[in-house]
Amino acid sequence: MIEALDHVQLAAPRGSEEVLRAFYAGLLGMAETPRPPALAARGGCWFEAGSVRLHLGIEDGFRPALKAHPGLRVADVDTLAARLADAGHPVAWDDSVPGVRRFHSADPVGNRLEFLQPHG
Repeated sequence: MIEALDHVQLAAPRGSEEVLRAFYAGLLGMAETPRPPALAARGGCWFEAGSVRLHLGIEDGFRPALKAHPGLRVADVDTLAARLADAGHPVAWDDSVPGVRRFHSADPVGNRLEFLQPHG
């Protein structure tokens, strides 16, 4: 039945597209992808890197996801943590999952994100 995860949708407040682009494309190095015209009119941004696709949609009455989050596997978790911290984003390390080095952070609108790198 289910073959793969196609994308993860996160919400964002109206007018936040530029800070989202600066974070996801500029800081994380994801490519912004075009949206179909009918969806583009609603605002928001889509990003991808390899097989990872994140959609950020505009939500009136937005509240950031504080518990729910995508887990993004990265090649160099320590370098990314330093890059995020240097840019003023929180970095909270968590060693509770064996075999994985990981931390949580937040995008510029407050959505929780997990970045992880398996050991060995």
